[in-house]
Amino acid sequence: MLDCVHSNPGNSGTPGQDPGSGPHPDRPPRRRRRDRHGRGMRGPLAPRPVPIALTRAEKFDDLASDSVERLTKRWPELERVRFAVLDVPEAETELLADEPVALGRMVPATSTETAMIILYRRPLELRAESRTELEMLVHDILVEQVADLLGLDPETVDPDE
Repeated sequence: MLDCVHSNPGNSGTPGQDPGSGPHPDRPPRRRRRDRHGRGMRGPLAPRPVPIALTRAEKFDDLASDSVERLTKRWPELERVRFAVLDVPEAETELLADEPVALGRMVPATSTETAMIILYRRPLELRAESRTELEMLVHDILVEQVADLLGLDPETVDPDE
């Protein structure tokens, strides 16, 4: 036989007992919460806008947008280009001869679509050993893709490297 416990306002939660006949019949029943050892309820460690609360994907997006902003200030024609971040490349993504996995891709403009530059987050994160190295790698890949789009050398696109 299966006993079912339903949460009724007058029921203490124990099957087969009358409401109000629990260990404290004069008190209303309390809803149990997960508060072991009296240290308070579990919750987020930090509020959402605090950097510690950002996911790896959100941190990568911030890093990529900073680099795009830096390049757009130097090359205003990039305002018409769409930039995107995907986790991993699709299976049909073309690879360069020396790359086992694509790190970024430039999709040229067509008569109906604007040009787009795509960064692949996971392959870039796996190649970088530190945050600084990731920043440099993301910027280098963006510079290469922008140079390919504009038909220029990467040194011309960002001579500060």
